[in-house]
Amino acid sequence: MDFEDRVVAQDAANQDEQPWALSLHSFSDLSCVSPVVFLYLLKESYIYGKSKATKKFRALQQQVNLALKNAPKPGPAVFVLHCLYVLPVFESYAEGFSHLIVLSLRKFLKSYTNSADLLEAQDLAAQLFLDVYQGFVNHDERILVKIIEALDVKLVNIEKALRRSVVKNFSYDKAETFMEQYIHRRIDAQSYMTAVSLLEQFDIRHAGDSFLLKMLEDKDLRAAEKWASYMGKSMLCLLVQEHVKMNMLESAYGIIKRNNLQEDFPDVYHKCKESKLKTLAEKGCWDVAEHRAKNDRQLLEYLVYLAMEAGYSEKVDELCERYMLEGFVKAKEPDVLPLQSRYLHLHELFIDDIIWVDDTDSLQKATSYIEGCKVVGVDCEWKPNYVKGSKANKVSIMQIASEKIAFIVDLIKLYDDAPEIMNSCLSRILHSPRVLKLGYNFQCDMHQLAQSYQNLDCFKRFEMLLDIQKVFKEPCGGLSGLVKKILGAGLNKTRRNSNWEQRPLTQQQLEYAALDAVVLVHLFHHIGSHSQPLDVHDKTAKMEWKSHIASHISNTKMLRKDESRSDLKSEDEDEQPDFS
Repeated sequence: MDFEDRVVAQDAANQDEQPWALSLHSFSDLSCVSPVVFLYLLKESYIYGKSKATKKFRALQQQVNLALKNAPKPGPAVFVLHCLYVLPVFESYAEGFSHLIVLSLRKFLKSYTNSADLLEAQDLAAQLFLDVYQGFVNHDERILVKIIEALDVKLVNIEKALRRSVVKNFSYDKAETFMEQYIHRRIDAQSYMTAVSLLEQFDIRHAGDSFLLKMLEDKDLRAAEKWASYMGKSMLCLLVQEHVKMNMLESAYGIIKRNNLQEDFPDVYHKCKESKLKTLAEKGCWDVAEHRAKNDRQLLEYLVYLAMEAGYSEKVDELCERYMLEGFVKAKEPDVLPLQSRYLHLHELFIDDIIWVDDTDSLQKATSYIEGCKVVGVDCEWKPNYVKGSKANKVSIMQIASEKIAFIVDLIKLYDDAPEIMNSCLSRILHSPRVLKLGYNFQCDMHQLAQSYQNLDCFKRFEMLLDIQKVFKEPCGGLSGLVKKILGAGLNKTRRNSNWEQRPLTQQQLEYAALDAVVLVHLFHHIGSHSQPLDVHDKTAKMEWKSHIASHISNTKMLRKDESRSDLKSEDEDEQPDFS
């Protein structure tokens, strides 16, 4: 193979692997490349790229960044303006490439210092703005605003463009008058963000309270806050007051926090903080809620009250001991929990025992018992990690329950003490085609188990798994909502995000964990009876649960293979268990 053949072969290989298919030299050396050629190369690279659109745009972004650093003629900023003049010719590619190029220019200008190029580009940007306004060039107004902001175009640049205008009867005494009229048109068209951006850029402050109220009336909250921030504290305070009047406390809280107005609105700020703590508590994120209370005694007292209301007694004790709130408990403790706090309790399901499994002997006994069951519920828990981007903690426990007995398996201890026995026993359960395993949205748990114990085979595949969520097709409310709908009371999820690595677990944690697995068996009995339709409004739609059984799931690919009950039949009918 000669040199030319090798080059052709390498180009072909590059086309398969890269999102562009043309010479990169044309992007890096623009000394002899016109804007039209440059844009044509971008388009061809995008068309012939093999990757998905997002990845191709990122790759093109890198090339545009590189091109600007390699001194295009007559200068990087002016070159970009010339490209923007040409781009409308490329029709469907124009808008996307405009944003791409302007984004690159904004990044490039952070470290660029060629004043002559910038001054010329400012005049050219003002001229482009006027040409778009007069209909000579077609561009989205968002592109115009971005380029004006990026190049810091001033009224003096607009003034020059107005003087050069060749359109008859198109004259303004001042650039400010022209811009004010243009901005008023954008306001009338409800393009508030464009109007606010231009008012800021050209330091026009004639619009006042009425403009702010108009934006709020039309629900453009982002533009309203941007305008208020530009106008100053008095306008921001008015904005907060209007949000409070509209009962938009969360939005008011955000404005107060972002603009350091806590001292101006202490009651509103505190009320919003309490609302956020309540939301976190309802989700079981007690550690996050405690952190956000930031040692504020009033907020900590409110958090204790929320824990009491939820029946989370150990959290009440923990908070009171840590922050010395003993007197608060007696003063605040409610005599009767509110009706909405009615939760399903484990004793209502008449379970006989919760068995803690943390040694090989108890694990083998549990495995023998479970292998004799036709149906078991399976769930698992791990300590939450609230640090964004950090690795999730290892799964701590696995709950496997029949209708009467719940086994809580200490995965961490067993893995440290006897990983081979743990792997063998759990494989006998999870890989068994004779025991139907019930889960609720169990795919997440499967993935977490496989990641936590990567060298164990037991968590790499599952046999005979039925996802209760897929059977009921609940749109919202999670497992607690489904249990409330079927069994009349929801699940108390306040301990969901507790510390599952502490030993020993509290009795409340054990009961919480057991309930999550046992309740799946009770839901399954409701399905198996076929006594009720799936939808109370549709009396004919019965639950076809058997079609949702997944006979085999490989965790490595996280695939679900739903097969009908008939497909699961083996040649020997007696080998298939009866799950009814």
